[in-house]
Amino acid sequence: MRPKGVPEGVLAAGLPLLLATALVLGTAACGSRLPESDFEHRTTPAPQSTAPLRVGIVTSATSPVGGSAFTGPRDGAKAYFDRLNARGGIDGRPVEVRTCDDGGSGVGDNECVHRLVDEDKVVALVATTALDYAGASRVSAAGVPDIGGQPIGAAYDTYPHLYGIYGSLAPREGTPGWGGKLYGGTEVYRYFKHVQGARTAAVISYNQSASAAYARLVTRGLKAEGYQVVTEQVDFALPNFRAAAADLKDQGADLVFDALDTHGNAQLCKAMDDVGAKVIAKVTNVQNWTSTVPEDYKDAPRCRNALWATGSSRNYEDTSDAAVRAFRDATKGLPTHSQWQLEGWAAAMWFTDAAKSCAKTGVTRACVDRFMNRGAPYTAGGLLIPVSSERLPTPPKTRRTCVSVARWEDGRGWVSQGDMNSDCFEVPQLSYEP
Repeated sequence: MRPKGVPEGVLAAGLPLLLATALVLGTAACGSRLPESDFEHRTTPAPQSTAPLRVGIVTSATSPVGGSAFTGPRDGAKAYFDRLNARGGIDGRPVEVRTCDDGGSGVGDNECVHRLVDEDKVVALVATTALDYAGASRVSAAGVPDIGGQPIGAAYDTYPHLYGIYGSLAPREGTPGWGGKLYGGTEVYRYFKHVQGARTAAVISYNQSASAAYARLVTRGLKAEGYQVVTEQVDFALPNFRAAAADLKDQGADLVFDALDTHGNAQLCKAMDDVGAKVIAKVTNVQNWTSTVPEDYKDAPRCRNALWATGSSRNYEDTSDAAVRAFRDATKGLPTHSQWQLEGWAAAMWFTDAAKSCAKTGVTRACVDRFMNRGAPYTAGGLLIPVSSERLPTPPKTRRTCVSVARWEDGRGWVSQGDMNSDCFEVPQLSYEP
């Protein structure tokens, strides 16, 4: 399916080490009448390993989209593992993080997968954020669990052993979704219709496959909720945002959705201010839910204060929540903060909980995968709207889905709107092709 605290004992109370105990066998008393055969099968537990647990993080850090566009999940995951290691690791074993920049290309992604999976023998991938996840089939074939990755493409709805940060209900047998179709709900559009009374919406996208596919889903969802929809597509390399802004103004759009990166959003907002386009809300996606809004949108003060972000995770600025405070405390040294960092932190937590479940049998790819594949919803201690990774033979027609919403306000930052576990709607699930 497409996207629209801290676990007990982790970080809040520390990570106690499980100390190996020696089995002390007393000598038999003189004259023992027990047969010697009773002592032939005594075993001594193997000493607990203290070797590092190696995980990999693939990131399109130097992609054509920009140097910092995809690094948030990586930085959040690394921050979690740094704090985890400072508190003893997982049952006394530190987590060793191996990172790889795939450059945003399929060739580079395959090289990263080969290095991490085949050469470094990582037990799992965590917080994958790849513009072109060409190596996904190779990860799946190797049985390596990929935990909490960002579903930029369709990989997390296609292959087994891959678990996106928002989950999936698809069969994942080698083809995307169900028969090549993915599904998404209309909860975001229902929310804005219900709360803001919006009726006309514009959808802006690039002429790039992932962006265009997401925009098609947004358009269908808006129409299903009764909106009048204005669609605008700009060239990925040479976008004309001014023309798009002028058109949405002329057509009276009071709500704007996009499938753009942060740079594109900033350009669109500036163009909207330049042409005098006033909207109730400029709604962006989780990738643009960052602390860099004042700098990114410095030339668009009106549009900047109309920014709303929606997603499936708790607002990284909501420090009234203990799990968010833990994330912010551990990342206070980072120059910026973002929702993707928080989701990378949650992905690392997910792996940690999976690895801890393997204490008795040993932390292996197969054991971690069993935890991930057990079908139970996961919340990362309340940081995520419950994530399900099931395999339904047919897609659901409707689903009760919740949404996390925040609005930017100068001087306050991202301000949560309502509660993500209460802003829930029973909405249709609409198909689209990736």
